[in-house]
Amino acid sequence: MNGKIVAGSIVITALAAGIAIYWLQEYAFYDKAVFSPGAEIVLTPIQGGPPEAIVTENLQGIDAESSPIRFRACFTTPLSLGMLTETYAVYPDAEPLVAPTWFDCFDATAIGEALETGEAVAFLSQAEVRPGIDRVVAVFPDGKAYAWTQVRKEAEAQSP
Repeated sequence: MNGKIVAGSIVITALAAGIAIYWLQEYAFYDKAVFSPGAEIVLTPIQGGPPEAIVTENLQGIDAESSPIRFRACFTTPLSLGMLTETYAVYPDAEPLVAPTWFDCFDATAIGEALETGEAVAFLSQAEVRPGIDRVVAVFPDGKAYAWTQVRKEAEAQSP
């Protein structure tokens, strides 16, 4: 009889731990991102200089203080891909990170596939938002756009 109690308590503890870990990964720590003046979506010009704010519509985003790579945003822009590629720095190694399931406007798999096929173009939003972390923006021909933060390839290669 004692074995059943011990086994049952292990199962219940494991189940509670699993639920807690899931909740912490999917819901805890995330807040709505605030896009006030000075905290807009920006792109870095090809010519250098500070990043410039771009025109955005229907902007929504999430962020977390607990990790520098939890930022995600979805928006539209009336700016054409041609104008953007002539003006702003393209980001060659863009790899969107998966967002929490409840932030359903951001589909990292679809964005990544579009970047690989050339349907979408990734731009450097801001280098070194934190040490070793860049902000990236991917824009589609129809104006849909997505932003995220990712670890720089050089920083990734230096980690132990």
